Amino acid sequence: MQANEITVAVGMSGGVDSSVAAALLVEQGYQVIGIMLRLWSEDGAEADNKCCTPDAMAVARRVAARLKIPFYVIDSKVEFRAIVVEHFLNGYSQGNTPNPCLVCNQQIRWGTMLREAQNLGADYLATGHYARIIQIERGSVRLFKGIDPTKDQSYVLSRLNQTQLQKTILPLGDLTKTAVREIASRFKFASANRPDSQDLCFLGNQPLQPFIARYRPGTALPGKICDINGTVLGEHEGLAFYTIGQRKGIRIAGAEPLYVLRKDFTNNVLIVGTQSQLGNIRFTANQVVWTTGEVPDHSFQSMVKIRYRAPLVPGSVEILSNDEFQVKLQAPARDITPGQAAVLYNDDEVIGSGIIQTVDIEGE
Repeated sequence: MQANEITVAVGMSGGVDSSVAAALLVEQGYQVIGIMLRLWSEDGAEADNKCCTPDAMAVARRVAARLKIPFYVIDSKVEFRAIVVEHFLNGYSQGNTPNPCLVCNQQIRWGTMLREAQNLGADYLATGHYARIIQIERGSVRLFKGIDPTKDQSYVLSRLNQTQLQKTILPLGDLTKTAVREIASRFKFASANRPDSQDLCFLGNQPLQPFIARYRPGTALPGKICDINGTVLGEHEGLAFYTIGQRKGIRIAGAEPLYVLRKDFTNNVLIVGTQSQLGNIRFTANQVVWTTGEVPDHSFQSMVKIRYRAPLVPGSVEILSNDEFQVKLQAPARDITPGQAAVLYNDDEVIGSGIIQTVDIEGE
């Protein structure tokens, strides 16, 4: 099919990336639709939501008008609250550190938004993510890193399956952020020099701790802070408010800085130690998505990313089932955290991902 026979819905946020993605698709001759999701925020805090403030919506409308494309706003507050926010709150209350963007991409953007885009007649969904999709034989596609290593977002797309990826176009994967801003300037978009948002959209400008305590008051249960030998060093404010590898917020003076090593939920104890005591090499992940659409039938070597901003590290992957794998890293990593995604790479290609469930503590 020719580009002018294909309709692409672009998820627009008012930011520079999604605006340029839409502009490039228009230039390439596609029939383009702009679509924006209205997500949940606490009552009275709608203006602080990082994804869909009234101002961002107005900017997206102006971009769509400049590009002469239709623009639709889809109310997704109920789904977002029930799926993404509840997952986030439940994860923290269970002692994990979830990444809500992974759930949002998998179930809201490539769930609700893709479905609504198809209802509007779209053949594909496009976003401003910095990653690449490459088609191989028989219609299958593969997910690769974006070429800009400082902006690569393949990690947050690693929960998408083949069906979702085959309906996706990522116009910015072969561009650097600098090039995207230059294109935005050429189109005279107001967002050309706007800084990127780094915050969780539904938190707005508020701190994490009071938000969790407000919706899960049982998490604010004080308890002991101990070292690895069981010596009591102080008191924590609730295990949900700490994450593995955290240094700030422990508020215990010592000869060396202390870090969160692990959380003992059975006894409500926060276990801390020095940097030399921080780090593990083995963990198990489940809820696996094999991005390639193929379940490996044997163990293999892979590069592993355990958090969005973490470096890639080599490790061996043992397949435990279609929905579970175990990773042994070649060297200890300091922040292997239940609730985060472990994403497996073969060079620049995403193979699959799973949600970290358990971490094996060396010596126990």
